[in-house]
Amino acid sequence: MNWVKPPFYSDKIFKNFVWNIPNNNNKVYLTFDDGPTEGITEKVLSILDKYNIKATFFCLGRNIDRYKTLFENIIKKGHSVGNHTYSHLNGWKTENKEYFNDIEYASTIIKNKIFRPPYGKIKPSQYNKLKHNYKLIMWDVLTGDYNHKLTGETCYLNIVKNVKSGSVIVFHDSDKAHKNLFYSLPKAIEYLQKQGYKFGVISDSELTNT
Repeated sequence: MNWVKPPFYSDKIFKNFVWNIPNNNNKVYLTFDDGPTEGITEKVLSILDKYNIKATFFCLGRNIDRYKTLFENIIKKGHSVGNHTYSHLNGWKTENKEYFNDIEYASTIIKNKIFRPPYGKIKPSQYNKLKHNYKLIMWDVLTGDYNHKLTGETCYLNIVKNVKSGSVIVFHDSDKAHKNLFYSLPKAIEYLQKQGYKFGVISDSELTNT
């Protein structure tokens, strides 16, 4: 699932996935996958601090084990965190027992019950089990910052052309995404603020109250 916007029928077929979060406050939701990453996540946090914005980080358990202080700092700064598996497993290529065990292992560190499958790839059998214990968070705007074939400007324009109130926007605080990320993130924030958007974090309470 590497499209910038998911097909129009996605929310009808995959009803228990959260593709966007409709609200009356013109809020959008910045999310960051694959961290925490040393040298990358710190800079993301500094950018968010500069603009006084809170966001949601879908973290890998293995990276939390490497950078525990960095993970703790995400939480201390008031951001939300979600489960992105321990090992960045592709659900389509992973047997269910291994996939569930990996998520459960990550959940010993990441206590929130929001989950995003790496690559957006998850089998129906995995989805049917996880939906009982997690809110499954997808997106409706994928920046493509991880794609070396794209420029930072293209990633920025992916947001500008597709964002709307309630949009869930995906960046990656990872080594391979950092060049496009650091170009497009501040530029996108400034654009969104000028357009009157506010910024929310994804949590159980946010999903219940909107």
